[in-house]
Amino acid sequence: MTLSSLLLQLLNGLAGASSLFLVAAGLSLIFGVTRIVNFAHGSLTMLGLYIAVSVSGWLGASSVLGFWGSIVIAALGTALLGALIEIMLLRRIYHVPELFQLLATFALVLVIKDVALYVWGAEELLGPRAPGLSGAVSLLGQSFPTYNLLLIAIGPIVLLLMWLLLTRTRWGTLVRAATQDREMVSALGVNQAWLFTSVFALGAGLAGLGGSIQMPNEPASLHLDLQTIGDAFVVVVVGGMGSLPGAYVAALLISETKAICAGLGTLHFFGMDFSFSKLTLVVEFLIMALVLVLRPWGLMGKLSAVTRGADALEAPLLPASRALKIFGMLIMVLLLFLPLLQDSFPYLLVLSIDLLIAALFAASLHFIMGPGGMHSFGHAAYFGLGAYGTALCMKGLGWPMLASLMVAPLLAVVGALLFGWFCVRLSGVYLAMLTLAFAQIVWSVIFQSDDLTGGSNGITGLWPPSWLSDKANYYYLTLLLVVSGVLIMRRVLFAPFGYALRAARDSALRSDAIGIDVRRVQWMAFVLAGAFCGVAGALFAFSKGSISPETIHIGRSVDALVMVLLGGVQTLSGPLVGSVLFSGLQDVLMRETEYWRAVLGTSMLFLVMLFPQGVAGYVRSVVERRGEGP
Repeated sequence: MTLSSLLLQLLNGLAGASSLFLVAAGLSLIFGVTRIVNFAHGSLTMLGLYIAVSVSGWLGASSVLGFWGSIVIAALGTALLGALIEIMLLRRIYHVPELFQLLATFALVLVIKDVALYVWGAEELLGPRAPGLSGAVSLLGQSFPTYNLLLIAIGPIVLLLMWLLLTRTRWGTLVRAATQDREMVSALGVNQAWLFTSVFALGAGLAGLGGSIQMPNEPASLHLDLQTIGDAFVVVVVGGMGSLPGAYVAALLISETKAICAGLGTLHFFGMDFSFSKLTLVVEFLIMALVLVLRPWGLMGKLSAVTRGADALEAPLLPASRALKIFGMLIMVLLLFLPLLQDSFPYLLVLSIDLLIAALFAASLHFIMGPGGMHSFGHAAYFGLGAYGTALCMKGLGWPMLASLMVAPLLAVVGALLFGWFCVRLSGVYLAMLTLAFAQIVWSVIFQSDDLTGGSNGITGLWPPSWLSDKANYYYLTLLLVVSGVLIMRRVLFAPFGYALRAARDSALRSDAIGIDVRRVQWMAFVLAGAFCGVAGALFAFSKGSISPETIHIGRSVDALVMVLLGGVQTLSGPLVGSVLFSGLQDVLMRETEYWRAVLGTSMLFLVMLFPQGVAGYVRSVVERRGEGP
């Protein structure tokens, strides 16, 4: 790489850092005050870009007023939408646990995506060039877009304006006070509701601005929501939760590193070719993992005593009552006789296999989330490792299907052993983000290993032997493994190990004082959860006959999280109920309407409003209240 090429890449990194900082700054501001992990923040960025492209066409894209007016309108429009979301939805659920607030914002992601699909269609929309800034300047013999020079300046300007707003105004003083102690601010007579609304509106406006200023460089598309929120989460965590200067430093670090990797391309070392350009898919997650391991509170964040288990179970786990055992046995009888309906309902067994696999997937996540108190945004890593382990044993080593099915989940165990060792040293959102980082690293390795994993095409031809090609036989095998896995996890939770795990969740300090090795117990919980998740992934691979990198992507991790929360973290039956509700509803809606996400998201919002403790949690509370009655 020449000096001029290096300079060009560094300048491109600076330009990208500005837009990334705007989005991350809004997310950091919202989390710092409201404590909401806003999954819909990326959707607001996507909407900002869509609105800017549309408005610029109406106002005249070739005019200065049309271009810059569309950016201002997009930022104001997303700010107004953010205020409406806070008033109409979030204000009603501040009292529920933080994870259920996350579920509500994820439901908004689904709704907003289908609204965008309905309004703008599925095709990408190209934005106009900035009038007067559509050319390029020459730097050391290299051409650099003039508009990107403006982007470089926007980041520091917004950072300065935000600093002045937060340190030189009464509103900023209240925001900083609310970040430290919301209850005290409310006790002093401050209207906390409108403070939260204004913060959410400002954060949403920054997200819209971050999307709209990319109009000349980035086409508006429906995949920007999850892509953007992933990058924004990384920046906020690396910089330090609630630190705007930290967010800017992190945005610079990540953007510049990605730009340099893209510029280096493929280099030859010691007789081997190293493709640095492939690192652009994962380098931000490598940086986040490294920072969280060395400095868990971020580069410029403050060390705080975060207690794991803030959302822990409010009531102790109890053995199943006689009525519940009878109900479970009736369900088992129905499941055993289900194949008899295959002739009348040919799709029934296919759907049932999917629901059983989803139940084991969700139950394995609940094992560390509920009793363990450890939240994970990257549980799909073990699902994918189990699936790919099975595929590689069968296709690469020529093993029979059953041997592959039994042995391959060991790859998920190895992943859980490695990742869990680091994860149990963190807590709260930092732990969740480290699990996300490890999952994205695994996804990147699988996606780019064409010779071993098939890359983006995946691995095909994973069909079971002839005696299992009958759907009824494969259904019974899946039922056996899923029920065994769920019962084993349940038995472990009522063994001494399970009691130690719940004690570590409720009070790590007291548990350590009575001789419980908290980290070792939580690490082993990660390994057990990873093992059963790997079994679910292996069953999934053979049920579909193929496997692809999508199996390990962040979307699948979010699906598992939604299943657990929808059913309820406070009960052992919660993940089973949630997996059936979410997967079944998703399957039906996908076959019935093009806008299934909006219907599914609306249904989830309705359930969150009615059952903030989850569906199974609500049923449990009703039963307990009736039991206490006269």
